[in-house]
Amino acid sequence: MKIAFAVPAPLEAISGGYGYDRRIIAGLRALGHAVRVEEMAGRHPLPDAEAEAAARGVLARLAPGEVLVVDGLGLPAFAPLAELEAMRRAIGLIHHPTALETGFPEADREALRERERLLFPRLGRLVTTSKLTAERLEPEFGADPARIGTVEPGTDEAPRATGSGRAGCAILSVGAIVPRKGYDVLLRALGRLTDIEWDLTIIGAPRDPVHLQGLQGLQGLQGLQGLQALAEQLGIAQRVTFAGEMEDAALEALYARSDLFALASWWEGYGMAVAEALARGLPLAITAGGALADLAPRDAAVIAQPGDHNSLSRAMRRPIYDTGLRKAMSDAAWRAGQRLPRWSDRAAAFAREIETAATP
Repeated sequence: MKIAFAVPAPLEAISGGYGYDRRIIAGLRALGHAVRVEEMAGRHPLPDAEAEAAARGVLARLAPGEVLVVDGLGLPAFAPLAELEAMRRAIGLIHHPTALETGFPEADREALRERERLLFPRLGRLVTTSKLTAERLEPEFGADPARIGTVEPGTDEAPRATGSGRAGCAILSVGAIVPRKGYDVLLRALGRLTDIEWDLTIIGAPRDPVHLQGLQGLQGLQGLQGLQALAEQLGIAQRVTFAGEMEDAALEALYARSDLFALASWWEGYGMAVAEALARGLPLAITAGGALADLAPRDAAVIAQPGDHNSLSRAMRRPIYDTGLRKAMSDAAWRAGQRLPRWSDRAAAFAREIETAATP
C-alpha cells in the first residue's frame, strides 16, 4: 500500500502518542508498505490558520491510490475539509479525542468537540489505541461502530528492573507535562508523605502552550515553573527532579533503577508508559483515568480515583515504605508485562485496519 501519514510536527516529539506513530510507521515500512510522512505545521489540536493551511496542503499532495492516515492530534485541522471525498477515505488514528484533554478552557474543549463530531462520522475508518476509547466514539461523537477498529500499542521485551538498591523508594513518572497527566495531583499526594523516604523523577517536556492553559493559572513554559513552585510550597522540592525529555538509553537506565512507577492522569486512551513499566516489572501507583484501570493488574498496582490526591497518598504509603509488598507487586507486574502485546505484530494489525477501510 501507499500511505500518507499526517502528524503535527515534529514526529520526533517524545510522548506515548508520537512513540506509537513512529513504531507503526516503521513497522508498516518493514512490511513493505510505502509510507510518506506529512509533518504538519501550526498549532494543534485547536488549529490556527497555519495548521488549517497545512491540512489543505496534505490533501493537495495526496497521490492517486495513496491512503491518508491522520493522527488525532492533527485531525481537528481537517474539519473545514470534512465533506471532501478524500476525507471520506481517510483514516483517523485516535489516541484519545482531543475534546477530552484536561486543562483546556471549556470554550476550547467545545470547539474541539464540534470539530471531532463533524469529522468522526465522515472518515473512512477510525483506529483507536484502546477499546475504552473506541466505546466512547459512537455515543459522544456520533461515529459509526462498524467503522471503528482498535490496535493497542505494543511493548518491547525488556530486562526486569533491578531497583535503586538503596534505602527509600525511587519513584518514576513518565509523560508530557500537561494538565491531563495530573502531576499536581501526584505532587500533592507525595506532599503528605514527608515522614517516609522517597524521591520522584518526572520525565517529560512541556508541550505547546495550549496544552498548559489552566495549570496553576500560567501558560507556556511557566506551567513547568508552576509545578516547581507547588513542590516548593509542599516542602518536597529537594525530592523532586523535573528531568525533561530523555533519550531512550537514558530512560531505559532510569526504568531499571526505579522502585515504583507513578502516574496520576485524569484520562489515558491506553497508557503506554504504564505498559512500559509493567514490561520491566515495576509496581504501579496510578489513578483509574481512562484505560489505566483496565491495563493495571490489581495485585501489581495501587489505584485511586483521578484528582483525589488524598486517596492516592494513602494508597502510595505502604508500597513506598514496605519493600516486601513492593517485591510481591513487582512479581505480579512482571507476569502481566510478559502478556502484553508486542510491537512485532502491531503494524500488521494496523495494516489490516487500513485494508478494512479500503474494502467496499
